[in-house]
Parts: sequence; structure tokens; C-alpha cells
Amino acid sequence: QVQLVESGGGLVQAGGSLRLSCAASGGTPSLYVMGWFRQAPGKEREFVAAITRSFGYTAYADSVKGRFTISRDYVESTMWLQMNSLKPEDTAVYYCAAGLGISTIPGGYNYWGQGTQVTVSS
Repeated sequence: QVQLVESGGGLVQAGGSLRLSCAASGGTPSLYVMGWFRQAPGKEREFVAAITRSFGYTAYADSVKGRFTISRDYVESTMWLQMNSLKPEDTAVYYCAAGLGISTIPGGYNYWGQGTQVTVSS
């Protein structure tokens, strides 16, 4: 089984940047597609970005495209989400996820981290 641990969240002013990290361990993390979701209070968990097991194919939600960049180190089993030009509406708990195929819905992923809080002030 794969364990996922997020880090890097915090408080940032609008227009600033943060970089989230997700460390994977156990099982065979390199076999999984990995992605980021976020959930704000009172809202459903929503897709942010995903990256394939290899070849660097990525997918982004329209709301973050051009501002966020997902990347992955396949040797160290680590994934990052570089978040630039942050907006108050980006405020949420961000979750790292791993699944067997790329998906934009939470049900497409098998393993989840505990989340890291990102707060963007105006």
C-alpha cells in the first residue's frame, strides 16, 4: 500500500507563491498516476492537477491552468505543485492522491494524504 504525506502549505498574500510537496512511500509509487485535489469549507473536493507515471503528461483544472505547475521525481517518489499568482479563491486544504489511471474525479484515486492547508489573503 502507498502512503502519501503532503507538506509545504501555509499563509501567503495574494499574488504570492507556494510549493507543495507529496512524498510517497510503501508499495510501488512509481506505478501510480498522482494528482492534487483541494477542498474548501462547505465545498466538495475538486480536481487541481494530475501527472502520469511517466513521460510528463499533465492535466490541470481551468481555474489553475497557467498559474500552477505539477511535477514529479520518479526516482525519489516525490510530487510537487508549484503555485504562482495565488488568489484568495485558492484557499483550501490541498490533498495528494495516487491512482491507477489519470482522472479528474476523487473516485479515480485509491490513496490519499491527510492534506495541507493553503491560505491566501487579499
